Amino acid sequence: MIYFDNSSTTKPYNEVVDSFVTVSTKYFGNPSSLHGLGATSENLLSQARKQVAGLLQVKEQEIYFTSGGTEGNNIAIKGVAMAFQSRGKHIITSSIEHASVLEACKQLESFGFDVTYVPVDSEGRVSAADVMQAVRPDTILVSIMQVNNEIGSIQPIEEIGAFLKKKDKVFFHVDYVQGVNKVPLRIKESGIDLCSLSAHKFHGLKGTGVLYVRESIRLSPLFSGGNQERRLRSGTENVAGAVSCAKALRMSYEAMQQNGGELAQIQAFLRKELEKVDGVVINSPENYCAPHILNFSVPKVKSEVLVHALENKQVYVSTTSACSSKQKSFSDTILMMTDDEERAISSIRISLSYENTIEEAKQFIVDLKIVLGNLKEVMR
Repeated sequence: MIYFDNSSTTKPYNEVVDSFVTVSTKYFGNPSSLHGLGATSENLLSQARKQVAGLLQVKEQEIYFTSGGTEGNNIAIKGVAMAFQSRGKHIITSSIEHASVLEACKQLESFGFDVTYVPVDSEGRVSAADVMQAVRPDTILVSIMQVNNEIGSIQPIEEIGAFLKKKDKVFFHVDYVQGVNKVPLRIKESGIDLCSLSAHKFHGLKGTGVLYVRESIRLSPLFSGGNQERRLRSGTENVAGAVSCAKALRMSYEAMQQNGGELAQIQAFLRKELEKVDGVVINSPENYCAPHILNFSVPKVKSEVLVHALENKQVYVSTTSACSSKQKSFSDTILMMTDDEERAISSIRISLSYENTIEEAKQFIVDLKIVLGNLKEVMR
């Protein structure tokens, strides 16, 4: 099996699963309980928070555990909107954000907020100048992803953050789900106020994630209840999830330190070989591209047809973002970049992890050529 769909989800590390099971079965107390079991759980939760904060180089009290990127994005965007709407009701985001950002913004529009959707260039990048120009006196939030989930384009986060540092009434949210432990991000130095992570993208478990919120910011919570997570996220804490999330983040960080160069080498090999394949068009940019995502199209071959043909050879890739792939069969990002519907409906995303090898990449090219040859015979 060749699994090249790691931007959809990653296989959890065995150690991460083990830690989840151990905490769930041995340290199952409610961290809010006053007895010893509760105190042990509370300590485990605190240690997990401390470890995540250390890896992200932020303060412990700035880390909140969530169920993943979608919840983190919603808490950040709606939390700022509801808490600071007296300052203004204008939000800026890009046209190629994850659905959890775009749909949150659309919902806020129905509540009377005004949202500016900054376009992207032919390489799938927003212009920092366009973002700066869009800022108005009533702007309260800018939300831009660090790495695009479909083509891997890296956005100018540091440049945008440097500008927004001078705007003390405008908060800066970054969706870091696709970039974490693949594309380094210095949260504090980049002027980021809120940052979302999802554990199942870095070999953690589904249903676990992290939201960074700068210490001085008080968001309006989405949930009402027992005031857990310092009143931001009510509900009994998922201690086993938090512990396993922290372990996955540490292990994936270590993998990046050890194998980061290999990931870029595999991507470079795939790009070079794909460019030789008749009919293939590369969609991911050569510059400012994350090392683990490579998107290409085979015009006149629908992406879902190619996905299933490769699946028959136990090769797993994807079309659009997995969160949207069952609702639509084309890439919004590529359509906005190229204005080419044929490329958009035939796009394929390869997404790597540190578990993948150059041998798998070589076999993928062999299998792709065979599959495309068979499809061309059928389509004659």
